[in-house]
Amino acid sequence: MRHGRRRANTLLSSLSKPSPSPPPPPPSDLPNLLLVASLSKTLASSGTRFLDSLPIPISQSLVLQILRKNSFTPSIKIDFFHWASLRPNYKHSAGTYSQLFQALSRAGRLADIPPLLRFMKQDGVVVDSPTFKLLLDAFIRSGKFDFALELLDYMEELGIRLDPDMYNSVLSALIKKSQVGLALSMFYKLVGGSDGDGSGGFVVPDVVSCNELLVALRKADMREEFKRVFEKLREKGFQFDTWSYNICIHAFGCWGDLGLALKLFKEMKEKGSFANPDLCTYNSMIRVLFSVGKVNDALIVWEELKSSGHEPDEFSYRTVIQGCCKAYRIEDSVRVFREMELNGFRPDTIVYNSLMDGLLKARKMADACQMFEKMVDDGVKASSCSYNILIDGLFRNGRAVAGYTLFCDLKKKGQFVDAITYSIVVLHLCREGQLEGALELVEEMEARGFVVDLVMISSLLITLHKHRRWDWAERLMKHVRDGNLVPNILRWKTNMEASMRTLQNRRKDFTSLFPSDGDLSEIMSFMDLTSDLNTDANLNSESGSQDKVNSFSGWSSSPHMDRMVDGSEPFSSSLFSISRGQRVHGIGAKSFDIDMVNTYMSIFVAEGKLSVACKLFEIFTEMGRDPVIYTYNTLMSSFIKKGYFKEVWGVLSEMKEKLCPADIATYNMIIQGLGKMGKADLASSVLDQLLKKGGYLDIVMYNTLIHAFGKAGQIDEASKLFKQMTASGINPDVVTFNTLIEVHTKAGRVKEAYKFLKMMLDAGCSPNHVTDTTLDFLEKEIEKLRYQKASIKLKKDDFP
Repeated sequence: MRHGRRRANTLLSSLSKPSPSPPPPPPSDLPNLLLVASLSKTLASSGTRFLDSLPIPISQSLVLQILRKNSFTPSIKIDFFHWASLRPNYKHSAGTYSQLFQALSRAGRLADIPPLLRFMKQDGVVVDSPTFKLLLDAFIRSGKFDFALELLDYMEELGIRLDPDMYNSVLSALIKKSQVGLALSMFYKLVGGSDGDGSGGFVVPDVVSCNELLVALRKADMREEFKRVFEKLREKGFQFDTWSYNICIHAFGCWGDLGLALKLFKEMKEKGSFANPDLCTYNSMIRVLFSVGKVNDALIVWEELKSSGHEPDEFSYRTVIQGCCKAYRIEDSVRVFREMELNGFRPDTIVYNSLMDGLLKARKMADACQMFEKMVDDGVKASSCSYNILIDGLFRNGRAVAGYTLFCDLKKKGQFVDAITYSIVVLHLCREGQLEGALELVEEMEARGFVVDLVMISSLLITLHKHRRWDWAERLMKHVRDGNLVPNILRWKTNMEASMRTLQNRRKDFTSLFPSDGDLSEIMSFMDLTSDLNTDANLNSESGSQDKVNSFSGWSSSPHMDRMVDGSEPFSSSLFSISRGQRVHGIGAKSFDIDMVNTYMSIFVAEGKLSVACKLFEIFTEMGRDPVIYTYNTLMSSFIKKGYFKEVWGVLSEMKEKLCPADIATYNMIIQGLGKMGKADLASSVLDQLLKKGGYLDIVMYNTLIHAFGKAGQIDEASKLFKQMTASGINPDVVTFNTLIEVHTKAGRVKEAYKFLKMMLDAGCSPNHVTDTTLDFLEKEIEKLRYQKASIKLKKDDFP
């Protein structure tokens, strides 16, 4: 405080003294100042019109002083600049160009800069790097990316290279402006071109800029470009930090390249402190393992994370819970949820939504409702997604009335209803054949301002086709806000029909698109059992542990990850995907063709027109459209129903060649095919291997396996599967009980069949028409047994 007062007094005393007058300018500068003042007055009043009549000695110093005048507008400065360039024996310097560029950039007159660059090129003048940096920043900020690209080309012609720090800021600015293509072009110029020859030297951007570029490429799903940048950085000796490794591990893992993700993890551990695995690394690896179907491995790494010195965060718990719910590991997901609460983390809406979705898929309706009530009681706000999951689960669990009632109640309240909610209800109405009600909901959506997407249109198209009501297409067109969606679909349909008018000249009702030397009985080779057995041997072998089991000296915080790294070759491609194949993704023009192919293939296969479906597949694959999991599954389903098992094996072989991972629906059809072939033991082996690989069984898989074992006469195996199903946390549905009642009845086990009937009624599972047929058969078997017992008793009474 004392020092402050003294300083204030000093300032006051200095202000009280008369200020000294400025020193007079040197006599030599006085004529120049007078000339600048006179010239400035003339320019301000009349511009350059009367300058030619004045005897003005032009010099670079004079031009710079005029261009530095803040009182002059950019137009006056440009006019004076051009006037001076026409004076005899005068040539603009780099300083005058730089000064004018700065003035125009500050004023936002960027359209005047390209002509000046051309004049500068003609004069053979080159401004300094900071000026080029200033121009690049100005172009990028204003969105003039074409001008920025031309400037980069111009700098390349002149052989000018900015300082690395300047390049980094420009590269970061391009990425933030979502100009990933321009950022890539600049990146390749920096590192020596895309050809990799490195001619003319190279400049590698700093780690922050490179990481931002990699993140932008991953978010844009530009896989090839991401891999090229990754390889270019490694080629130039770029030092990856922890963030760089985490980005690449997450990207390559989500794209199915688990082998490369594991190798990068190994590199991180070998580099030590420079790029040591952190919590984000473990989170990424756990998420990657879940995404490629390695559920068991993901849970082991989860346990290693908790003992590695890193404390799990909210994202860690959310990743594990979501992965377990998608893999029907309901008990594990609930256990991790309880652990999350005990450790002081408050589950958010996403966690509760994942648990409710998993419980509803596992047919645990009561538990899902209790979880929803707990979410509300804990003060976690339910979202539209929460109610969408609940409504969809009610429909799927045979509670259609409750689902529709909840939908109507939410509409009356005017909250938690969005386009997805309408899509869910319309989809279920279409499945029930209630086309009129579905179209009324579409009209209501349009009135409420919601956009009808491709997913809903696809469901309506199938229903229209099923009921032969194409005359309602015009009614549909009137109530779709996106004016291009329905016309594009109808145009697509017309073009498809025109392309398929060529006659089929094949004898069978399928196209031999999938040649194969084997058949479905060779399914074990599809699962790469040899490589997996070698991997298991590497994991469990005691010998050679220093070379194969753990290549890191001393204690390791991730021994299971280390063993996976040493046996990473079999993981180069994903065999099993935890994501379910979808008919329609609804992401716009990017997937429009393949979405429509899947929709119409579903229509043709449902009508038994397998040859037409194959023809459609052939046309669009020849056009370069890549099939997805749903496309292959649709064909396999029809092949199995027709008994074309060799063709199923051909489809599986092509999926493997094209690195298209199988999902749970694929394995459901494999089991179904093996059951029809009478190979129940092979189906059991497939099941065991699927579980060893970290795969999971959903309720459809259990029902398929129970039916396969029952058809093969292995009733005890079917009963064991039922116990395994209930122990894993999945409640049986009406299909499960119908299958068990049928197989036990046909095997003559009437008491067991009646026991499953009682269990179905006690569980509140509503019977359907299949149940009625099964019960009729059961009643006949019971009457037959009674007749046999009565006959035996009569025969005994005949004896004296």
